[in-house]
Amino acid sequence: MQALTHFLNYCATHPDAEIIYRASDMVLHNHSDAAYLVASEARSRAGGFTFMGNHKGQPQIINGAISVIAKIIKSVMSSAAEAEVGALFMNAKEILPLRITCEELGHIQPATPMRTDNNTAEGIMNSTIKQNRSKAIDMRFYWLKDPVSKGQFRIYWEPGHTNLADYYTKHHPPCHHKRVRPVYTYTKQSPVSLQGCIELLARHLPKAKSPAHTIPSRMARA
Repeated sequence: MQALTHFLNYCATHPDAEIIYRASDMVLHNHSDAAYLVASEARSRAGGFTFMGNHKGQPQIINGAISVIAKIIKSVMSSAAEAEVGALFMNAKEILPLRITCEELGHIQPATPMRTDNNTAEGIMNSTIKQNRSKAIDMRFYWLKDPVSKGQFRIYWEPGHTNLADYYTKHHPPCHHKRVRPVYTYTKQSPVSLQGCIELLARHLPKAKSPAHTIPSRMARA
């Protein structure tokens, strides 16, 4: 009842929230993130934000989501890196049917870019680091390395404050929800939308402790 009341209060506060979809090259993009040991029984939470964007080398946009996940990882993860790999694994399973659907509709898909903010997870999936104590991860998530090697997915690293999936993996105060809402939804009460503009994203999402990174100063075109 408490969760239902919270949801109904949100709907009453924002009754006309909309999602904006902009014209693009119809290429699937995914942002993947995980929160380590935030759920009961020492479990972690996986998040994912999948949208249609442009080809690599073209101005990138923040488009309306076509798939969002916010799930508890049932198995207990032994490290934050393993949780991030698990989130990539769960997102990849959601994306595979979408890839097939897009291609059957005539939109041939390159390797789907999957963004993660964990260097170790990116290195494991791309086989660019030498695994030692992390070999146990392969027992659950080794499947993902196969489609990566076949060119179905492209795992790459970006800093956490530009990861759209971060919002779905953690508990945030009301002030944060108000600050990032224009990134995800559009309302007539507050007709300011940040969707479509990569440059402004970092100003509204909290910065993570990660290496410095410059966001391309490109304005997306509708």
